[in-house]
This record gives sequence, structure tokens and C-alpha cells, in this order.
Amino acid sequence: MKAMILAAGLGKRMRPLTDHCPKPLLPVAGRPLIVHHLERLAAAGIGEVVINVSYRAEQIVAALGDGNEHGVSITWSRETTPLETGGGIRQALPLLGNAPFLLVNGDVWSDFDPASLPSLGGDLAHLVLVDNPAHHPTGDFHLDAAGRVHPLGEPRLTYAGLGLIDPALVADQAPGEFPLAPLLREAMHAGRIGGTHHRGRWVDVGTPERLAELDRELSGRQG
Repeated sequence: MKAMILAAGLGKRMRPLTDHCPKPLLPVAGRPLIVHHLERLAAAGIGEVVINVSYRAEQIVAALGDGNEHGVSITWSRETTPLETGGGIRQALPLLGNAPFLLVNGDVWSDFDPASLPSLGGDLAHLVLVDNPAHHPTGDFHLDAAGRVHPLGEPRLTYAGLGLIDPALVADQAPGEFPLAPLLREAMHAGRIGGTHHRGRWVDVGTPERLAELDRELSGRQG
């Protein structure tokens, strides 16, 4: 199985840290944030990784190269301007192939083991969901007792930015900029999205404050 890491965003919420450094390269416990993803993927046996880049793309490419140093093989999907999540996946489909792939938002950190994800069966996606963080108390979706994900319903959980995706979810879309969320909701209405509630550690590294908090936590573990 391949993985795709989303790393093309502008990192506006992380300014001024991202004025001169793209968000995936911001350091956490002595290593770039994106390297934590690469190491977890390699540990899970996922060796082929597609990374989409746009903002300060050359800095990211120069820092990671072909991925060999981190136990993976990286293929780059370059976007002249960011295409949002859906458009970025759509452009990368020739690199991803036809089999389901692991999708990873570059600006999260989690101890979730991607090797534990179930196969899709007839689903178009299987999403990892977490308890709602303080900064997103209303959550995103409802996970029922049968493991099906719905756009409405209670209680609600937050999409972790991790999931197994069938390329067919976006394959019929026209190339260009578009979000993924409406396609996920459409597939939920069709009963074709499963989910897992991850109760371990997860951080949306979306602000300088949360980046600093994660850095302290992981640096403390190393110490």
C-alpha cells in the first residue's frame, strides 16, 4: 500500500513561523514534523510515499530528497498553486495507482498505527476519528455502533486527517482545485464510508502554540 502526505498548504495559521519555512519542515523534538510521518509509515511497512508540494516546495524537496534516509521512497506531486485536498489527490492519482492508499494530513501528529486499518471492502474510504479537541468542540462526523460514518448524528467526533482512501472517490472529478469533504459526505449518504475511533494521542498542529506543546511533549519523552 502507498501513502499520500498532504504538504502543499500555505501554513497561514502558523505565521510567522511559516514565513520562511514551510509547515512540514517546522521542527518537533529535533526533527521536521513531516519526518515523524515518514518514520511512522516506514515502521508500518508502507514504503512508497507520494507528497504534494506547492508553497516553498523546493525547500521540502531539498530536505527530504528521495526519502531513503527515512526508510521510504518519495514521489513528488508539484502544484503550481495549492489545489486543496481533493484537487491535490486528483492530480496525484497517476502516482498513486488504482489501489486504496493511506491519506495523511501533513499538519497532524498521532500515535495511530496505520497498519491497523481494515480493508475497504466496498467502501470508498475508512476514516480515523478522534475525540473533539478544545478548539473544535462540535466535531465533524458521527460514528455509529456498526462502524459507519455519517455527516449528521450524535455523538460527534473529529476527523483525524488520517484515512484509507479508494482513488475512485475523486477519479471522476475534473482536475483543478476542489475540497475533499463534500465528496466524503456524498459517499456517507451512500453508506460507503467506514470509520475507526482512535483513542490514543492525536494533535492538530495548526497553531504555533500547539506546535510548541507537541515539541515539549515529544522532547520530554526522548529525555
